[in-house]
Amino acid sequence: MTELNQNAPLSLLATCPKGIEGLLHDELVALGATPGKTTVAGVYFTASQAIAYRVCLWSRLANRVILTLVRESMIDTAEQVRDVVARIAWTQHLAPGNTLAVDFHGRSDHIRHTRFGAQTVKDGVVDALQLAGQERPNVDTKTPHLRIYAHLHRMNLTIGLDLSGESLHRRGYRRDVGHAPLKENLAAALLVRAGWPERLKAGEPLIDPLCGAGTLLIEAAMMAADQAPNLNRERFGFHGWAGHDDEAWREQKREAEARASIGRKRCKAQLLGFDQSPAALTAAKSNAMRAGIPALITLHGQSLGQLTRPETLTAESGLLITNPPYGERLGELPELVRLYAQLGDKAKALFPGWTLAVFTGNPDLGHRLGMRAHKQYALKNGALEAKLLLMEIGGAEHPPAASDTKPVQNENSAVATPSEEASEEQAVHKNQDNAQMFANRLIKNQKRLKKWLKQSGETSYRVYDADMPEYALAVDRYGDRVHVQEYAAPSSINPAQAQKRLYDALEVMPEALNVDASKIYIKRRERQTGSAQYQKRAASGERFEVQEGKARLWVNLRDYLDTGLFLDHRPVRRMLGEMASGKRFLNLFCYTATATVQAALGGASDSVSVDMSNTYLEWAKDNFALNKLDTRLHRVVRDDCFRWLETANAEFDLIFMDPPTFSNSKKMRDTLDVQRDHPRLVELAMARLAPGGTLVFSNNQRRFKLDEALSEHYAVEDITGRSFDPDFQRRTNLHHVFLLRHKAS
Repeated sequence: MTELNQNAPLSLLATCPKGIEGLLHDELVALGATPGKTTVAGVYFTASQAIAYRVCLWSRLANRVILTLVRESMIDTAEQVRDVVARIAWTQHLAPGNTLAVDFHGRSDHIRHTRFGAQTVKDGVVDALQLAGQERPNVDTKTPHLRIYAHLHRMNLTIGLDLSGESLHRRGYRRDVGHAPLKENLAAALLVRAGWPERLKAGEPLIDPLCGAGTLLIEAAMMAADQAPNLNRERFGFHGWAGHDDEAWREQKREAEARASIGRKRCKAQLLGFDQSPAALTAAKSNAMRAGIPALITLHGQSLGQLTRPETLTAESGLLITNPPYGERLGELPELVRLYAQLGDKAKALFPGWTLAVFTGNPDLGHRLGMRAHKQYALKNGALEAKLLLMEIGGAEHPPAASDTKPVQNENSAVATPSEEASEEQAVHKNQDNAQMFANRLIKNQKRLKKWLKQSGETSYRVYDADMPEYALAVDRYGDRVHVQEYAAPSSINPAQAQKRLYDALEVMPEALNVDASKIYIKRRERQTGSAQYQKRAASGERFEVQEGKARLWVNLRDYLDTGLFLDHRPVRRMLGEMASGKRFLNLFCYTATATVQAALGGASDSVSVDMSNTYLEWAKDNFALNKLDTRLHRVVRDDCFRWLETANAEFDLIFMDPPTFSNSKKMRDTLDVQRDHPRLVELAMARLAPGGTLVFSNNQRRFKLDEALSEHYAVEDITGRSFDPDFQRRTNLHHVFLLRHKAS
């Protein structure tokens, strides 16, 4: 059996987030350990048992500390794993009656599931204990006495004991984590990368202008107070280990407590946090209290826009460090583009000579800061690729010192060469010029529409529709809100450049349109298939009321691809309202039935609205309720319009039909292609049209051609040219509208 030599240094492995292995190596040296091989997300090292305890207590960067029991190669089958585990002297590690758990990582050709791997390791432990005459241990996956670590990769098997227990990044102070928590050891790594330990010695202050639940501040304060990050932890994994040396542990704990007591009293560091969220500040205060350093941090309830430099801050240099939101969802971008630009502006205005450190999972947003990063570090925030950007605050007129442009040797870092910086600066100026041209176009279009808007009273309208090829956007106003649709860029356009242009547009849009960035909603417009257009993009339920003529209509700019109101069809809806008095009205492919509302308010005697989507039919009912329409006279029907027309026996005086360009929804009997299928649709609709009645047929197929045979059977009038208000007259191919009537006998 493999036994542990009590006098020999222990073989250990410290794991960590990817990208900070080099920092962990240096930390282990500082703690008295002897590092060996560095691997992905970990460092092997040797140390005495007392130093192993010190690493568990003091490491600010590690996730776990593993005591390595055995490392074997050429291991593939479950039988081989079980045999290796069974040769370990488990009686030295697991006391009788104690529980265990196995964390298995990796796989092989024969072991493809971690649960099976964990079961195999457990069976090997049981074999060894029973052979030694010890009773079979119970498994406790939540709070075991002993947690076994097993890793199998490329036929290399490592078996060890987890001395840390719960991951070391969980310091115990952060029960209130806020909206998007940053793990404690990653926060500590960011501080080390930003040079906080050295800045502490120089007496520099630290500010987090978007502090959230305060993780960066608390980690910085514990460094400043010489407080072990896991000082307040009640239990480590080694407490349930049969080889635990309690006296050695108590000595490490006493030393750490003494250092923290002295460090907190001597700490003179200025640590300030700002946030506009009362809930976040409350969480930060509670977290700081649990960490034992509440007096070392000063918190202010201010938004980034309100940020001012406290009079107590007289230092000419310091660290401005923050972890702003990344904009993982497209709809978050308008506010974040503004936020990053505002962060850069505030940094330059209030803290010249300082260093700005921004940790972001979206480097394109980092460009909005308006400063060049003289150092970048690639890191992982969970599964997300992220970067720490380090910038000397001072703007373009204060370029980095020559020493800052030299390549650095730390892993995962990068710096820009002088020629790259010049090229980047030229690109930035060009983007800024283009963005200003885009802003000017928005202002010009708004001014052009002013007279019509005043006369019509419309509050929902299109301001911009890809007027400039570089900015392929459709921009619509809904009162004090703005809805932006980004057209998918063609394959010839560099996606990164298209992304930058979008951010440029979002940055200038609030000022150009005089709207708050929080009221700008963005979506990407691509061809939809099946029921994709009906699917929720979010679940905010954030809808509001708009007025169109006599109608009051519900609009939702966030949750769906479409908003509930097709603005280009406004003149068609107005015409239907004028034609509807005393008429029986049918609305096919009714969507949210806004056309039905206008017809009903125009005096339609009754109506039927048909669509396949429960989502939009419920929306239609809400529109009816908003306008106090009698649902006994105005009905909605969920059905395939083809099937409904084939089986209906009612007649209507006015029919509106606006089918989608294409649909392969499973709810339909067949796929729908409006160019191919419109003759059949029109024939079916005309069969339901009363003598003297009118079918208003429209669609959004840009290259649509009406079947010539329809003109032979019916009186057809193309009114497309009269179906656009001034806000859509630039692109009069957005839809086609025809009036069809029975020919007089």
